[in-house]
Amino acid sequence: MLLQRDYVAHMASETVKKLVEGGHIETKAAEAVTQRVRVRMMEELTVEDRLNEEVRQILIEHQDEMRRTGVSYQEMYKKAKQQLARDRKLVLR
Repeated sequence: MLLQRDYVAHMASETVKKLVEGGHIETKAAEAVTQRVRVRMMEELTVEDRLNEEVRQILIEHQDEMRRTGVSYQEMYKKAKQQLARDRKLVLR
């Protein structure tokens, strides 16, 4: 993940603050809203990390077959990641 957790918490807090000040949302529990926004931001920011880990696991399971066929790890990693992202309709950076 590229951003520090503390910075994500700060961004969530500032986002909620601006939304409330701008009259875009009304809440009596700004802290609870901030917490929910922070959690969703962290989930979104770690989507690619989780996808990468899943691709690694898939390739570990198929490493013998890859060795037998002579397919490069990097090539299969790229293809598997693209396929999973496409299947899940993810937009990666």
